[in-house]
Amino acid sequence: MARFDSTPFGRWLQFPMAGVPLLCCGTMVRKPKIAIVGAGSLGTALATALRIAGYRISEIVSRDQPSSLRRARKLARAVGARPSTLHQPDLTADIVWLCVPDRKIASCASLLARSLEWHHKLAFHSSGALTSDELKPLRQSGAAVASAHPLMTFVPGVTPTLRGVPFAMEGDPEAVRVAASVVRGLSGESFKIAKRDKPAYHAWGAFTSPLLIAALVTAEQVAGLAGIKQTLARRRMLPIIGQSLANYARKGPAGAFSGPIVRGDTAVIAKHLRILQRLPEAKKVYIALARTAIHNLPTKNRRAIEKLL
Repeated sequence: MARFDSTPFGRWLQFPMAGVPLLCCGTMVRKPKIAIVGAGSLGTALATALRIAGYRISEIVSRDQPSSLRRARKLARAVGARPSTLHQPDLTADIVWLCVPDRKIASCASLLARSLEWHHKLAFHSSGALTSDELKPLRQSGAAVASAHPLMTFVPGVTPTLRGVPFAMEGDPEAVRVAASVVRGLSGESFKIAKRDKPAYHAWGAFTSPLLIAALVTAEQVAGLAGIKQTLARRRMLPIIGQSLANYARKGPAGAFSGPIVRGDTAVIAKHLRILQRLPEAKKVYIALARTAIHNLPTKNRRAIEKLL
């Protein structure tokens, strides 16, 4: 049976099986229209996923710069939307989703707040570090606001699926409820995060991708000590990286941990430290990760390893 949730922003009809919010207008039932502000990597992935999930993308809003306009027009064509600019938006959508850099969210919200009537609208941003308070100008203009951050990496030229991706939610109750319903429509997963916890949450996210890539770059540099070129090292690392992640997913960190530390092989660890003197930054990374390992993962001969480090 369908369930109605009455809010100042319209009645949202939630079907338990589909998990997709629908907007009821008289006798007509439809999914909410969504406008995307920003046509970068995140905006492209989100607009594409929403379109595939059956949402109508009404508008792609961009800056006035030629490169931004080109990206917005390209994305608009791909998702059946119209392009517009921040200085002349239509924003007839029910939901306006800001996908702009963190440093631009507040100024973008201030500019949009002066553009039109915001009562009965919802506004989201997707910053992992900043709270929904960045959208205060839109809240003051009548919108309900939320932050909805996907725990996923977005880079130019790659459009990841959002199926199964967790979204951290925070903001006005009405906006959070609707955002969570949209995420269910994307086959994602939503969870609430307190405003005070967002810095820690975002730091966690840093370890899951950007700092992981930094560790892999360090591994490529160490491969150079063995005479293996960077591109070749990258290709040869992929099987062990893939298996390590598969083991982590299946067996957890303790079950996935292998190598000289888990064996307590101080002679091998000492050889590593000697050769890494030629790459001081890599040696620092090795020692930091090794110390993390001996305190959090199965380790034999722990005291001797600590002394080596």
